[in-house]
Amino acid sequence: MGARVTARRLPLLLLLLVLAMLLWSAIQPKDRFTWWLEVAPVLIALPLMIATARRFPLTPLLYAAVAAHMIILMVGGHYTYAEMPLFNWLRDAFGLARNHYDRVGHLAQGFVPALAAREILLRKTPLKPGAWLFVLVTCVCLAISAAYELIEWGVAEASGDEAVAFLATQGDPWDTQKDMALALLGSILAQLALARLQDRQLARLIRP
Repeated sequence: MGARVTARRLPLLLLLLVLAMLLWSAIQPKDRFTWWLEVAPVLIALPLMIATARRFPLTPLLYAAVAAHMIILMVGGHYTYAEMPLFNWLRDAFGLARNHYDRVGHLAQGFVPALAAREILLRKTPLKPGAWLFVLVTCVCLAISAAYELIEWGVAEASGDEAVAFLATQGDPWDTQKDMALALLGSILAQLALARLQDRQLARLIRP
């Protein structure tokens, strides 16, 4: 009973956390144009999730994963990914060539969409857990990553120097390929690590 009540309250608690982070992120970001670009997925997804919460509730796992991804995006939007203070410290402390916070974002870009795609496919299609689901979810995540890189390219072409912080390549000519590789890795890790937990939560969620 206690676990059920906690699961019901979790979406509200996560929503309050995300809204608080959104407010913090919006206060004097390092670059307002970059902030809009980085936080746009949150501004699109959050109202959509609120609007569909009653007729299509998600598992607690997915709610938590999406909230974590939104926080990653909002922190990146506030500081810009290339200048996130903690990862600047890590760069200097370990003699790294660049700030790697954007790598965290791209790993999450595969990890969280994998859980979302898996949950939607299991609930809305005849697919069952297994090899084909694993392959299709991985392909969806790669497609999302590729689409995001195309959006970055389009924004850079349209806005010129204003998009430098949004691209966050930091001089790496292979940045796009590494970002997509991390999204691929994230999608595989999410399915290997959390598929069973998600299946158990789905069974409880859709139980009559």
